[in-house]
Amino acid sequence: MWVSNPYEHQASPCLPAHLPSCRPAWNDWGDTPAPVAPEAVTDLGIYLNDVPDPRARRGIRHPWTALLTAAAAAVLAGAASMAASGEWVADAPQRVLARLGFRPDPLTGRIRPPHPTTIRLVPAAVDGDALDRAIGRFLKRRNGPPASRPVIDVDGKTLRGSRTKDQPATTLITAMTHQGDVLAQMQIDARSNEIPAFAQLLDGIDPSQAVITVDALHTQHDHASYLYERGAHYLAVAKGNHPTLHEQVRRLPWREIRLDHIERTRAHHRDEIRRLKTAAFSHLDYPHARQALQVVRWRRDVGSGKLTIERIYLVTSLPPGAAAGAQLAAWIRGHWKIENQLHHVRDRTFREDASKIRTAQLPRTMAGLRNLAIGVHRQDGHTNIAAALRHTGRDHQRPLTALGLA
Repeated sequence: MWVSNPYEHQASPCLPAHLPSCRPAWNDWGDTPAPVAPEAVTDLGIYLNDVPDPRARRGIRHPWTALLTAAAAAVLAGAASMAASGEWVADAPQRVLARLGFRPDPLTGRIRPPHPTTIRLVPAAVDGDALDRAIGRFLKRRNGPPASRPVIDVDGKTLRGSRTKDQPATTLITAMTHQGDVLAQMQIDARSNEIPAFAQLLDGIDPSQAVITVDALHTQHDHASYLYERGAHYLAVAKGNHPTLHEQVRRLPWREIRLDHIERTRAHHRDEIRRLKTAAFSHLDYPHARQALQVVRWRRDVGSGKLTIERIYLVTSLPPGAAAGAQLAAWIRGHWKIENQLHHVRDRTFREDASKIRTAQLPRTMAGLRNLAIGVHRQDGHTNIAAALRHTGRDHQRPLTALGLA
């Protein structure tokens, strides 16, 4: 559950963000959570029980939840393909197979691991929406109730390796917190795009009191109205795809507006300076917009000395004073976490775009299991996911502990 509405506890409207007397009650939103204690980890199997079993009753040898749990544990241990997942399960000792939920033979008392083909066919038949809902609830529960109001990124990704001569590549849209937990994911219809899927994605979670950050593609009037009706706030980029809004915000007297935040950093062989200004504005051509924002970025390459200057404009439904300039700047930068901490990791560590998995629901299912592995490792305090996968893969017991199965 999200925290209650902080506006209800304010005796009077908050002053503008640049005034020192304004101290928002939620100025610590988005802090990195502490690692989850093993004894506090909930059981993944409880959530996977809600994923329907599509198999016919006749000839079933292994429990459905055990097969899904085994696939999840294998990916958590670094399996980047279904073949690798099958090998991980085949090598698992008896005690691990028992913890995963496989049944022993009534005559011998030993557990016979499922054939690698079974491990491959099961995720291909799974209901992707149900699996992603189960993963989202598990990660949310595992992380515990949020200490402050959540900030959620929404963005899409195309699985390039899933393209065939007859079918376009699978495209997914994802909602992820700034802490790295994937709350929801859904597959976009091949004849559509991300825009109609926005509301359907958020219908599966409770976004009330959250701040939803979106890029220019999702800066849509219908999206803003939808978020307002759901009790959420938005922070949306305004670009040329909305020329009237972009021109209206760009032409504000920014030179006369006081600076709210400035930040200087040096990373990736470049120096950066980011300046943020906010302006309260009641007549923006966008539903429920309360403020306009300007971000100016100076970037200088340390090696070549090349200097680039970029101006970005945004609108938000947050009222003046609801968040300090430093917090707004952190949210704007944090929107790219879904690219850097999720999509990039799936591409580079799991080699998702190079994967030729194309059978039925396999691309979608594997993406969901990778989201689960990345989220669990980040909750446990790992910043290097590749190193976390190697560490977990050295002991069959470690993924069980992380998933609450031990």
